[in-house]
Amino acid sequence: MKIALKNILFTILVPGTVGVYLPLYFGMHSAGVAAWWNWIGIPFLATGFGVLLVCIRDFGTNGQGTPFPLDPPQNLVTGRLYRITRNPMYVGLMIALTGWTLWFSSIKLVGYGLTTGLIVHLFVVLVEEPFLKRQFGNAYEAYCKQVPRWL
Repeated sequence: MKIALKNILFTILVPGTVGVYLPLYFGMHSAGVAAWWNWIGIPFLATGFGVLLVCIRDFGTNGQGTPFPLDPPQNLVTGRLYRITRNPMYVGLMIALTGWTLWFSSIKLVGYGLTTGLIVHLFVVLVEEPFLKRQFGNAYEAYCKQVPRWL
């Protein structure tokens, strides 16, 4: 299957579920407050999803793979947003979740965002980073010394 198609499927399934479907469900099933600050969520959503799409494109073009752990990139992706943080896709996800929280004014989404952030952090530290160290060795370790895990 072509890399572009794999990345599209990954985007629909994983970031789509965590960053769109579940937040919409929680937001529409909560008693949020309609107020002026709801509109502040729109730029957060646009920024967060923009970051995700740029990163997924970089995985396909520069990394020759996908963000999916079972089909990882062949090359270490360190350009563009990956020069600022080692995990821009997760940062983009958290920005988008902040946008959903503001849009719906939902305490459920606050809890969902905090839980998601904790799970992502644990996944990065316990699974993803050890995998990348094994896959890319010294190149990844040098990259870790230059670029922070988050911001």
